[in-house]
Amino acid sequence: MRAAPATLETIDLTIRFGGHVAVDRVSCAFEPGTLTAIVGPNGAGKTTYFNLISGQLEASAGRVRLGGEDITALPAPLRTRRGLGRAFQLTNLFPNLSVQENVRLAIQARRGIGLNFWSIASRDRALVDEADAVLERVALAEKRFQIASSLPHGDQRKLEVGVLIALDPRVYMFDEPTAGMSVDEVPVILDLIREIRADRSRTVLLVEHKMDVVRELSDRIIVLHNGRLAADGEPADVIASPVVQQAYLGVEA
Repeated sequence: MRAAPATLETIDLTIRFGGHVAVDRVSCAFEPGTLTAIVGPNGAGKTTYFNLISGQLEASAGRVRLGGEDITALPAPLRTRRGLGRAFQLTNLFPNLSVQENVRLAIQARRGIGLNFWSIASRDRALVDEADAVLERVALAEKRFQIASSLPHGDQRKLEVGVLIALDPRVYMFDEPTAGMSVDEVPVILDLIREIRADRSRTVLLVEHKMDVVRELSDRIIVLHNGRLAADGEPADVIASPVVQQAYLGVEA
């Protein structure tokens, strides 16, 4: 019997900026029901790798497959429709819309309603109720009518995770989801990631510098260094490697 394809796979994925190779022939397969942490020093290529997967950057070489389908030529919006969900290192919201409208539009996009149905959708009780349920999960229900740009940074990060949840993707991609958040705000995001990870039909990729978060959440760690795949394995094995600790994680062996 032929094995089912990986949810997400990169094959020799590469991008060059002039003479600099930022991501160099990275091949990885990501299975459903797993959370993979992507770590490495600043400039290692982690966010660039994410940008290649999600379509923000065009690869110089290599391929990206989602559920066995080659999506390398697809732009970012079509990759989102196929089931790739991305939360960015910097917030990526509709700043002049309300908190509730940001989430509601993500639900509309998932359902294929589209922005042309704005006025109709705003009266659709089911859409509003679903948006409010998401906002409850990200602890923003009391701020549903606030304009997104007026939220403090931590709440904007929570809202972006809420938008991602509303899209209900097959693959969740989190790029430093707790960056800039206060100590009190971080547990909300981590609890949401744990909840998503518990759904064994979903695949989670996480770029994160906080090694305590990586240790707790990840099923697997891959290490990038100078754009290349330097290590790939179970968390205990990767973290315990003296070479990885010294050269890639900045930890004294």
